[in-house]
Amino acid sequence: MLTLRRLSRFAERALPIAILTVAATSVPVMILRPEGLARMRNLQRELDQAHEENAQLTRDVDRLRAEVQGLRDDPKAVEKIARDELGLLRKSEIVFQFGKAQ
Repeated sequence: MLTLRRLSRFAERALPIAILTVAATSVPVMILRPEGLARMRNLQRELDQAHEENAQLTRDVDRLRAEVQGLRDDPKAVEKIARDELGLLRKSEIVFQFGKAQ
């Protein structure tokens, strides 16, 4: 009976110390491993970059949607694109081309 009581006291004292020792040695090892804190920081940086890229793409999509809506609703915008980008003219227009002055 006396041995069991001593064993119980020893376990009550030694077990917390053992757990604390394991934690004190394993936590820094886990943090400093290549898969630890450094990797977490890199992944957080990548996540922040992905969020910024998503925000930029969302702004681009919104701008393009507004442009498409403008092309649907505004005939002048369509005409401007036809003239500037495609070089089209109205049937009633005449084009004069002049050579370079010599």
